[in-house]
Amino acid sequence: MYSILLVDDHKIMRDGLKAILGATQEFKVAAEAESGSEAVQLARQLRPHLILMDLSLPGLNGIEATLEILRANPDARVVILSMYEDEESVIRSIRSGARGFVLKKASHTDLLDALRVVAKGGSYLSPQVSDKLLHRIQSGNLDERRESNPLDVLTPREAQVMRLIAEGKTSKEVAVLLNLGHETVRSYRKAMMKKLGVSNVAELTQLALRYNRSPIGSNGAALSSAALQRAE
Repeated sequence: MYSILLVDDHKIMRDGLKAILGATQEFKVAAEAESGSEAVQLARQLRPHLILMDLSLPGLNGIEATLEILRANPDARVVILSMYEDEESVIRSIRSGARGFVLKKASHTDLLDALRVVAKGGSYLSPQVSDKLLHRIQSGNLDERRESNPLDVLTPREAQVMRLIAEGKTSKEVAVLLNLGHETVRSYRKAMMKKLGVSNVAELTQLALRYNRSPIGSNGAALSSAALQRAE
């Protein structure tokens, strides 16, 4: 029986997934998390066979949580569960190291198939995500279609820090979420400003909001207002 860490910020969703998994003899929910940072902590403590990860989460989103989990345990097997099926969400999920991408509108049969495949070392995309897209993600050919984005110069860790700053988090709050030192976060912030040619946190935030192509963790104008009020 494979142990699963279930990650979703909606209890009704977790309860539904538990009911689906509990009806099988193959999977057992070892723990539940309702945020990305909680998922990272539980994954490090429990080291479950599988992690079923919602894409949109408070604090660290599913992609950022996946990156953190894989830093500590490169063998972790993550399946992303998402309501989004746009190219950017799929690409970022796969590039984060996730082994599967399942749409929330998929059937419970598709979900169980995905977990079985990934548990055995394979990769899985929902049938609604075409085989052609998977091939292009793996080959890197999608890059030629992407619009130029100045944020592409950032490392994955810098991109994490930048998104949290854009959501209005202070350096201290970012440090807690990412388990980093306060000065380390400040160093990342300075490095990002230098790479992007901006002189303050307000400009950094505006740039983050302007070029954030994915709906993950974005709250539009309200997010911008909160970020600018808490720039330091």
